[in-house]
Amino acid sequence: MAESAPRKIIHIDMDAFYASVEQRDDPALRGRPLAVGYAGKRGVVAAASYEARAFGVRSAMPSVTALRKCPELIFVSPRFEVYRAVSRQIHAIFAEFTELIEPLSLDEAYLDVTGNRAGLPSASATASAIRARIFEETGLTASAGISYNKFLAKLASDYRKPNGQYAITPAMGAAFVENLPVGKFHGVGPVTATKMNQLGIFTGADLRDRSLDFLRQHFGKAGAWYHAISRGEDDREVQPDRPRKSSGSETTFSDDLTEPADIEAGVLAMADEVWAWCEKAQAFGRTVTVKIKYADFQQATRSRTLPAPVHSQESLRAISIDLVRSVYPPTRGIRLLGVTMSGFESGDVADDRQLDLGLER
Repeated sequence: MAESAPRKIIHIDMDAFYASVEQRDDPALRGRPLAVGYAGKRGVVAAASYEARAFGVRSAMPSVTALRKCPELIFVSPRFEVYRAVSRQIHAIFAEFTELIEPLSLDEAYLDVTGNRAGLPSASATASAIRARIFEETGLTASAGISYNKFLAKLASDYRKPNGQYAITPAMGAAFVENLPVGKFHGVGPVTATKMNQLGIFTGADLRDRSLDFLRQHFGKAGAWYHAISRGEDDREVQPDRPRKSSGSETTFSDDLTEPADIEAGVLAMADEVWAWCEKAQAFGRTVTVKIKYADFQQATRSRTLPAPVHSQESLRAISIDLVRSVYPPTRGIRLLGVTMSGFESGDVADDRQLDLGLER
């Protein structure tokens, strides 16, 4: 039986999306170090322009830390309604090329263009056309990765950032992974990379040479995933939009967090990402969960279920902070934080908005 043809997957990632929208809309901000967020004591950087990133400013960083790194940093308040409107424009462009769209956030998505709705000669040509349409419609640049699976497409989209694209063909996949440092693998954070290095695993080739049993022994359930991606294999399909029962956001930090200010800034950044999606979808839940993964990979979760849906960003922020404070003082560094809202209610929930918890601070 003949093997099926490889999928054609594109990963589109907008370049410094929130910050780029602000620089687009205010020419005075162009070329200057910019942070979207709040400069106050409890402020957090939601996004940073490339000019700010050159100073080491990054998303989820406490604003006070960002200002120490870049005293000339300009803060602008986030305008999520604008970002959502631009995101809708971008997703409408995606729909011109394929119906298989898996949104990851307002500014990032996987597209399966195997069906070639646009009739273009290749997936690379399709990615070029999408990026050109995005720039024409929004004035913003996007980067793209093209490959035969999601893992490689995600890696490829970072390869020519900003405003570029890169394709990893089936003939290139194994060799591309073979030469890549494990710290560059999507899904391998700094702590995992350090653990791999301690085991003598520095590149994809080193990872590929370890047996499945070895990887399971040292990395648990993730061992099978590392075994597959070290060979350039990823069978996950692009999953189009479907009714969601929760909305969550999490991130692995480049350095383990130990200070309460850093931990809370990370939680606030995740809560803001969740709220942006909930407002876009007009879906609000009654349960808030904070996920904490420590440097030793031990994990804890804290949840609170409310009598009515959460309907303000400040309430979600306050609840998330209260939940993470329940693990204070942290006995070890924290490598990952996540916030999830679940328990969505169907139908029109606008009448419940007055039942907000009053936890704003």
